[in-house]
Amino acid sequence: MNLTIVFVHGWSVTNLNTYGELPLRLKADAAKNGTTLEIKDIFLGRYISFHDEVRMTDISRSFQTAVEEQLSEVLLNGNRFICITHSTGGPVVRDWWNKYYNSSNETCPMSHLIMLAPANYGSALAQLGKGKLSRLKSWWAGVEPGQGILDWLAIGSGDAWELNKDWIFTDVSKIGEKGIFPFVITGQAIDRKFYDHLNPYTGETGSDGVVRVAAANLQGRYLELIQPVVTKKSNDQLSSADFIQGKFQEAPATALRVLSNKSHSGDDMGIMKSVKQNDSTDASTETIHTILSCIQVQNSEQYATICKQFEIETILVQERERLEIESEIFNSDRLFFHDRHSMLIFRVRDTEGFPVTDYDLILTAGINNDPDHLPEGFFEDRQRNLVNKEIITYYFNYDAMKGLGPVKNDKGEIVRPSFPGTDKLGFEIHPRPDAGFVKYLPCKVIAHENMLQKVLVPNSTTLIDITLQRIVFKETTRFEPITDKMPPDSISDFSTKMGSGDIVK
Repeated sequence: MNLTIVFVHGWSVTNLNTYGELPLRLKADAAKNGTTLEIKDIFLGRYISFHDEVRMTDISRSFQTAVEEQLSEVLLNGNRFICITHSTGGPVVRDWWNKYYNSSNETCPMSHLIMLAPANYGSALAQLGKGKLSRLKSWWAGVEPGQGILDWLAIGSGDAWELNKDWIFTDVSKIGEKGIFPFVITGQAIDRKFYDHLNPYTGETGSDGVVRVAAANLQGRYLELIQPVVTKKSNDQLSSADFIQGKFQEAPATALRVLSNKSHSGDDMGIMKSVKQNDSTDASTETIHTILSCIQVQNSEQYATICKQFEIETILVQERERLEIESEIFNSDRLFFHDRHSMLIFRVRDTEGFPVTDYDLILTAGINNDPDHLPEGFFEDRQRNLVNKEIITYYFNYDAMKGLGPVKNDKGEIVRPSFPGTDKLGFEIHPRPDAGFVKYLPCKVIAHENMLQKVLVPNSTTLIDITLQRIVFKETTRFEPITDKMPPDSISDFSTKMGSGDIVK
């Protein structure tokens, strides 16, 4: 079997040496692994991501042209190519596939999409901005990422939301022999010598220092919550019942593999650059073996098998890496706990489709639906998207939410005691404006077991789409009859009726 492999790099790359020795090592191991696998051609993709005017959709269009022109010989012979991406390269190729092949009956020229540390739901670092990112010594080497791509990569961006929602609702038939075989391979280790004390996201647990495991994983879900129609009580007060669940959809089963001791970048631990051409140690072998396992998948049965295999291997890796001990010569050892994490991304709009950007979203738990009953240590981060301000992302320690057992060191000593979690999750939202001719009412989801199980999944992300009733009062528009007396010049006296009376249906 002759295979063509195309590598696609991450963001703000100006030199093809970013691929390191991985392509050469992959070709060498494929030739000697005792299978019929043979890599015929390797192409090192390049795209421009550090110019502000370039956006993801622009790269998708140019990627399609590059495939048609530069891979024409491969395609004319009836062959397809395998794509291996790193970081932003994953969303780039996914956006291209979604634009040209997701809703088409045409066979995609790409058969396998193998994503290394993909920023599928974005990166928490992106919101730091161009100047700060270019100063991070670990990855950017003084290159400022372009604003167009940076906006896409910011956690909770509208474009990333739409791409991931499309994937969640993708027909499962798109995965298989007639579609594509997608794989996510990522790490959750932090290369401490690259840690930036001014930017703690570079050492965030549940991530590889740039991309969270939950943000890499394609196995997400979508939940729609709709506020019921607002009614008026007998005391002339407006009232709304609890949220009603609309659509709920889980993405097609997608292979996820967390590798041992891998960070996003760097020569020693980087998921791509740490692979050496002449290295037989576990550091390189695990990565190459995992990629070759993906390449060898040829049918739906094999894909289902590797999904289960990767799930088991990921559980073992994450349990083995639960405790990290950093020894220091002059100080006590530092302990880092690598628990599993989850993301919830909330988007709040009203019934007219307008974004609601001013609101408080409060999580609740327990039988009393109380914020004070949330488990200790469950909350890691909250980030509102700066462009799409109606979207906010919550980052959770999933294991703390569900409850944690004791963690022991190699000597059998307990270094972190067990503590309970919760079995119920809910939330309430208090939107604004809450007064005036147009306003919103608060609404809630009472803490429940089903909500916790449905939306909070380890190593994964859930999109929660909230629709609030837009309340418009009849006094917003009135017709005044003409009388013998001329009407007043000002309509400011209407303000006395603001937020009172009947509402528009």
